[in-house]
Amino acid sequence: MIITWIGGLLRRRTGRLIATAFGIALAVALVASLGSFLTASKSTMTHRAVSSVAVAWQAEVQPGADPGAVLKTARGADGVQSAQSVGFARSTGFQATSAGSTQTTGPGVVLGLSDTYRATFPREIRQLTGATSGALIAQQSAANLHVAPGDTVTVNLPGAKPSKVKVAGVVDLPQADSLFQKVGAPPQSQPAAPPDNVLLLPSRTFNTLTAPVRAVDPAAVTTQIHIARNAPLPADPAAAYTSVTAAARNLEARTSGGAVVGDNLGAALDAARQDSLYAQILFLFLGVPGAVLAALLTAAVAGAGADRRRREQALLRTRGLRPRQVATTAGAEAGVVGTAGGLLGVGIAALAGRAAFGTASFGASTASAAGWFALALILGLAVAAAAVLVPALCDLRTGTVAAARKVIGRARSPWRMRFGVDFILLAASVLVFRASSGNQYALVLAPEGVASISVSYWAFLGPTLLWLGAALLLWRIATLILAHGRRPLARLSRPLTGALAGTTAASMSRRRRPLARAIVLLALALSFGASTATFNATYKQQAAVDAQLTNGSDVTVTQSPGVSVGPGAGSALKVAGVRHVEPVQHRFAYVGADLQDLYGVQPSTITSATSLQDAYFAGGTAKSLMNKLAARPDSVLVSEETVKDFQLQPGDTLNLRLQDSRTKALRTVPFHYAGIVKEFPTAPKDSFFVANAGYIAKTTASNAVGAFLIDTGGTHQKSVAAHLRRQVGTSATVTDVTQARSAVGSSLTSVDLAGLTRIELGFAVLLAAASGGIVLALGLAERRRTFAIATVLGATRRQLRGLVLSEAAVMTAGGLAGGALIGWSLSQMLVKVLTGVFDPPPSAIAVPWTYLALTLGAAVAAIAAAAVNAARGSSRPAVEELREL
Repeated sequence: MIITWIGGLLRRRTGRLIATAFGIALAVALVASLGSFLTASKSTMTHRAVSSVAVAWQAEVQPGADPGAVLKTARGADGVQSAQSVGFARSTGFQATSAGSTQTTGPGVVLGLSDTYRATFPREIRQLTGATSGALIAQQSAANLHVAPGDTVTVNLPGAKPSKVKVAGVVDLPQADSLFQKVGAPPQSQPAAPPDNVLLLPSRTFNTLTAPVRAVDPAAVTTQIHIARNAPLPADPAAAYTSVTAAARNLEARTSGGAVVGDNLGAALDAARQDSLYAQILFLFLGVPGAVLAALLTAAVAGAGADRRRREQALLRTRGLRPRQVATTAGAEAGVVGTAGGLLGVGIAALAGRAAFGTASFGASTASAAGWFALALILGLAVAAAAVLVPALCDLRTGTVAAARKVIGRARSPWRMRFGVDFILLAASVLVFRASSGNQYALVLAPEGVASISVSYWAFLGPTLLWLGAALLLWRIATLILAHGRRPLARLSRPLTGALAGTTAASMSRRRRPLARAIVLLALALSFGASTATFNATYKQQAAVDAQLTNGSDVTVTQSPGVSVGPGAGSALKVAGVRHVEPVQHRFAYVGADLQDLYGVQPSTITSATSLQDAYFAGGTAKSLMNKLAARPDSVLVSEETVKDFQLQPGDTLNLRLQDSRTKALRTVPFHYAGIVKEFPTAPKDSFFVANAGYIAKTTASNAVGAFLIDTGGTHQKSVAAHLRRQVGTSATVTDVTQARSAVGSSLTSVDLAGLTRIELGFAVLLAAASGGIVLALGLAERRRTFAIATVLGATRRQLRGLVLSEAAVMTAGGLAGGALIGWSLSQMLVKVLTGVFDPPPSAIAVPWTYLALTLGAAVAAIAAAAVNAARGSSRPAVEELREL
């Protein structure tokens, strides 16, 4: 019996079964794709965090402990690939004579490295010029002393005579912050910046120079054991973090207090684990709504034939089948469409992964991808059961044969409408959104010193309630208009249906529930595509803004400390590919006892080299505040913290102490508070000032430039930067925005969101088209009896086509209007809730008009195709239609 029933469904209800399976396939493919991508993303984050660390652990030998014993213990620890001993000694200063003038620096650090150190930790030291062995001097120190390979530097150590060493090469220390960390100290106690003056010596030379120092004060020279690890780590950054920190504590315990471990690897994984949770958040944001929408589409497709299914079940029961046997037929139908849709969805997911990422597993391991595919397949079966089997069981339990065979019945208003659930959900959404977007709100909670972190998932309750509440409200509005708007509907449909306009309006009114359901489904599909595309566009926009904010511009040339060049030096930087060169001063100023960075800009031209967003400022737009600096040169922009500390009001005088270039002494310079600056190109995250460069130059008798911001028009940044590096040599540091994007971007931005975006937005287009076209097509197909009867009663082909097109037009207009409003509201709310994903927060969302037009076109085309096909079908002879039905 079951085989016979399924065979009959395949022959007579092929279109409905295919449409139901297609809806299930979309849900399965979306979950399988995004789940596999999530797993691969976490693995990518872990790998990136590990590869970004030059030295995994820095174990500092404690006073009284034997460095040799600690080194031996470290080399014998599990997961340790190699360990090297490094000496640290504080210098009172370096001195060098060049071209008849003597240059002297402030305090510095001398390191003692073994001959194999650079081979063991290749990313710790970057060669700039000269030999790779011997005495190596850091780039900034070389600029301060005006030395090059072959020159001699005098090293002053406390308790020892000055010693001379010959410079063999100049190097850069890319990870100086971690190299010169205060091992074991909390983050707030770490040095604000690495030392300016650094000299690297071979171990033998270092031991010779520091022997007198050790004899006087053994604590003045410290030893660290730098450790490289090769232990396998879990793919999840959170699990990898737990594993690494536990191993670091184990090493400390094995040395019996002889060493304190500076866990650089753990710090990198700590940041990655937060980013992995943001990736999980994106999975929820991008995946769950799409899967739910695909499930709703499946339910709508299955529900389009609900009346026919009830009559068929009533016929089976009339012919003697027991309710259990009827339920078995429904279960068989659910199993067929669920299995077919699930397998199709897995295949679509594999093809999508290969197209976007080059591999069907989306970069995840085979086992992880297989697990997600299996989970998605189970989800497909669950959706099929919910859409096909559950309604059938409910009908069997609550209905009778006579009632099931009725074609027309009076339906009561759903309870959710009677109790105003839509208004309750919308009100709750507003309340949750206001609470979750407060000043003290944090989406990802990562308490310092705690191994576990968590996500405030309740923040997603606001968008979820908005989505549900808006859908129910749109359903209410659509049903009200269709129920009580017969006259307007008749007038609007008259050009298409002529004398059948009243009948058309009455038909839409009678069928207001399925028509309203189709409108809501189309609106949700369009809003899903719009909100997802808007988020992706905004994310991409802010990633570029973050990189430019950190680097300053497309290319930035930063002068070394102690080097004084004026704005005129920028003319030499106008090489091929450069559109504009903008000088920016960088000084330091005291406000009270607090020392802050001071940036001098040319207000009228600063935006020619970099972008200034309104979100960077408070108290005015970027343009208005730059105009204030230009109109009143003694104006200054300060941080919110400074405004609060000094209780400043606009126009107040703010006295800053700046160094006079002639006397080298601090002098008081009056400024007037003009506004608040939160972010600024090349500026640090903490407090700083922005002022008029001309006024600073006038009051300090120096127009020295700290950096040149170079605009290349957003192209050829790498080639221009390479050209300038060869041109300026070691006298300045050249960086480009692509380096900044890699260096400062979170590990979340390292994930291939471009491929994910293509997959997600492709599914959104399919859902929009299916929600409009398939639902309308099936709804019209189920009404062939109505069209045949209308033909018998005298309706013309033109009038029947007009009836079909009128319903399609109403559905399209309602779906587009509702989708636009819901999509706009969701986009605004989601970008606000997911502020933690953006750095800096966007001043305005980015709207991808091209994609929105594509989605709209796909939905309208699908609806038009369904309407045209149904219109053609309505022209078939009535006798043939009635015979088939």
